[in-house]
Amino acid sequence: MPPTSLTIVLPAYNEEDRLGSALDELFGYLRRRGGAARDGAIGSAALPPDIQVLVVDDGSSDGTAALVRARPELINPPAGIRLDLLSVAHGGKGAAVRAGMLAADSDLVVFADADMATPPDQLPPLVAALVDHDVALGSRIQPDGRDMRRTQPGYRRLFGRAFHLGASIWVIGPIKDTQCGFKGFTRAAAQDLFSRQKVTSIVFDVELIHLARRRGYRIAVVPIQWSDKRGSRMRARPGLALQVAWDLFRIPLIHRRG
Repeated sequence: MPPTSLTIVLPAYNEEDRLGSALDELFGYLRRRGGAARDGAIGSAALPPDIQVLVVDDGSSDGTAALVRARPELINPPAGIRLDLLSVAHGGKGAAVRAGMLAADSDLVVFADADMATPPDQLPPLVAALVDHDVALGSRIQPDGRDMRRTQPGYRRLFGRAFHLGASIWVIGPIKDTQCGFKGFTRAAAQDLFSRQKVTSIVFDVELIHLARRRGYRIAVVPIQWSDKRGSRMRARPGLALQVAWDLFRIPLIHRRG
């Protein structure tokens, strides 16, 4: 039986300046329900008929929550599409994603970055992969080897290469892009994996992939389009590097009996 419902989880921390335009783009795509989107991409008619967009406000100190509450999609939802807000205490992106994924009760659950770095017309390929897989990982590496991350600042590319080296050796094996903020799950896989998630730093994606492989879930890697959006609060600081190294080291130890 094909899935009839989809939840799109958007973790947001102090995203007042970027979230409005991102939601405009997302709901514009979802409302059209056409067979084709821009530049020949697949339209939202390929998605399940019942769609929830769940913004998880990660304890923002700006107007992020107020912006969502004022959206017309929350006040008067269009047919088959609704917007909801879940407010949680600030705990980092991993904690916000976990809260949203566990709150979802749809057949399929996707989390995406709140800035729409991955455009919404990339949802259909991710959803299609979940027909015969339990987990679908968006990848910024294209089939021809091109890497969409080349638009990132140099310091982030350097940090990413070092991060991937440590992750591939110790935790996740051959998966080349662990940090793409665009991943999909069946409801059963989401409830199982996120209920076991312990890491809430930027390494939480690696923990999920480690758990999915360890627990025998069918994993699809889906090449997606992506563009770097300026405004990220991640900075390559010594403290962050130490936190990342520690979290990578402890993931297999946390789940050694899983």
